[in-house]
Amino acid sequence: MRVGPPALEKAIQEFASGNPVMVFDSSFRESETDLLWPAQFATPQVMRRLRNDCGGLLFLAIGNEIGEKFDLPWLQDIHTNHALVQLHPVLDRLKTDDLQYDNKSAFTLSINHRDTFTGITDRDRALTTRRFGELSGEVLKNGLSNEEAQIALGKEFRTPGHIPVCRESPGGLSSRQGHTELAVSIARMAGLVPCTIGAEMLQPDGDGALPVEEARAYAERHGIPMLTGDDLLKHYDNSGTVN
Repeated sequence: MRVGPPALEKAIQEFASGNPVMVFDSSFRESETDLLWPAQFATPQVMRRLRNDCGGLLFLAIGNEIGEKFDLPWLQDIHTNHALVQLHPVLDRLKTDDLQYDNKSAFTLSINHRDTFTGITDRDRALTTRRFGELSGEVLKNGLSNEEAQIALGKEFRTPGHIPVCRESPGGLSSRQGHTELAVSIARMAGLVPCTIGAEMLQPDGDGALPVEEARAYAERHGIPMLTGDDLLKHYDNSGTVN
């Protein structure tokens, strides 16, 4: 049985039912709030809400176990691959070595479902998101081998696409406390596939992150549970349970 503060329990229950949750990372990190939904509950209406109400990048956060099954490389690692850098020296010039809030980016490949057209419409992005979440769950539940999982992925998806994917760091929140790890932890706590669609909330003029006070006001206005990174770190372990 889960044990935790009422606000955390409420957020977990809502997320498990396919409803949104908001998470503010930390004033010591990016100072950003994400609006999050379980990937397998993605609809065109969800994508439209993320696009209209947030203003930041839509991203799909996945658990490291999914990244391993599908062999999705962190893009940052590509820029330090000796063979690739020799072939394309510009990769070295573009490598990420100056992040102000972390030492590694979570971004991996971007994807489109093969049944999409351009991939950018709300319908297309909902299909890509929902099916990726569903397929991830099927792969984990059925115990597919890495090769079988990758074949299944390739049958349904292509890259590049219009859904950027972010892969959880090995060790989850114990090793990195980024938006990806926080988003994935919510899904695990809710007993769902560790696959979450979200977007960063920006100020209306787009010149900065939405202040946390305004994010809280939005959450109250729309009846959305809002948590902080600290809330999750205090009560989460990587088995997906609340302590």
